[in-house]
Amino acid sequence: MRLILPLLLAAALCSGCASVTSGKSQSLTVHAVCGGVEVVDASCKLANDKGQWRVTTPGSVLVHKAYGDLSLECTKSGLNPASGSFQSSSNGGVWGNILLGGVIGYAVDAGSGAGFDYPQSLTVVFDPPCEAEPASQTLDAAAAAPPPG
Repeated sequence: MRLILPLLLAAALCSGCASVTSGKSQSLTVHAVCGGVEVVDASCKLANDKGQWRVTTPGSVLVHKAYGDLSLECTKSGLNPASGSFQSSSNGGVWGNILLGGVIGYAVDAGSGAGFDYPQSLTVVFDPPCEAEPASQTLDAAAAAPPPG
């Protein structure tokens, strides 16, 4: 009985350890590429079960961490839409709860997302063709061509 009380007290004190040590939010950097070249000013939406966020590439955004995957969808005029999915992975705080018998703490960290992290840098890849010729240039080229005949 003497050993159980200190273990229960330690587990209670560490409940939600990851919430305290790493927080419920994470800053991520988002990049987009096409044909090996960075795409500037793509409009991107990130989403998980904790919310949705927007960022323009290249850029940084603060998201709420979650147990589930983070989806990333980007668009840019003249390019096909691009998307990706990024898995969360458990961080050190959640393992501390498991080792100390903090099942309640683990549940808190899993529910709040604090026990999980996403990759710091996210890259989405647009499929070629990577450069779309503006319609005005196409029309100008057609107008400048000599008439057939």
